[in-house]
Amino acid sequence: MAEEAQRSRLGRGLAALIGEVGAEAAPARGDSSPRRAALEQIRPNPRNPRRNFPDAELDELAASIRGKGLLQPVVVRRVAGKSTPFEIVAGERRWRAAQRAGLSDIPIVLIDVDDRASLEFAIIENVQREDLNAIEEASGYQSLIDEYGYTQAELANSLGKSRSHITNTLRLLKLPDDVKKTLVEGRLSAGHGRALLNVDDPSAAARRVIAQGLSVRDTEAISQNEAKSRRRRETSTQAQPASADIAALERSLEESLGLPVSIRHGAGGGELRVRYRTLEQLDALCRSLAGH
Repeated sequence: MAEEAQRSRLGRGLAALIGEVGAEAAPARGDSSPRRAALEQIRPNPRNPRRNFPDAELDELAASIRGKGLLQPVVVRRVAGKSTPFEIVAGERRWRAAQRAGLSDIPIVLIDVDDRASLEFAIIENVQREDLNAIEEASGYQSLIDEYGYTQAELANSLGKSRSHITNTLRLLKLPDDVKKTLVEGRLSAGHGRALLNVDDPSAAARRVIAQGLSVRDTEAISQNEAKSRRRRETSTQAQPASADIAALERSLEESLGLPVSIRHGAGGGELRVRYRTLEQLDALCRSLAGH
């Protein structure tokens, strides 16, 4: 029950949580402002799913901080045995931009969470703010599944996402590394990535999509055309004339059953057909197959 309550609490997001811990974060009774900490006392979360922090985005935020200050505190936790007393739970982008803005200290909210909850909060914050690219988001989901035994249904419930969104996002991790890199860099979208999962050579198809500036719908059309071509090849393979071995097997079965037999075999399997003309022949065939 405690674990269910914790997961329900996580699903409400960091904004609600910060509101709850505001009182305990205050440095003195009657002072509702967050405490402050020197930048060098804070270290980033090494397991933060977000890895990509574009310079242009940080520069824009740093300019805003220089003009108006850092209005939203960075959420941190204490980590024992580390040279820096605080580790970021949520707000690494703000911490990085504050460094660029030349601040010496920033407002923080201190919460008491373990490794699992720290990872959960980091994913929730970034997902709710749409700060993660699709691969970072998928990697975060996979970490929760691998390390803490989450099911896809539990992730969907906790994060307020549909089950299909979780499933489709996780599937992107099956793409080749070079294709995943294009999603991280924003050259292709998650929609492109999902379509590329169904082509024979995702890397080559991705290069074509980028070079020609193809849309998600165009990429889906490439995938559909390849699927049709595969089906035609399989049908063609199955319709090839029987090999000498298969022809010999057909003759052997015909002699044993006393009925015409045809075998169609291809890379994906095949089928065996036995032709009969009367119900008596069908009855005899069934008895033969049943071993009577």
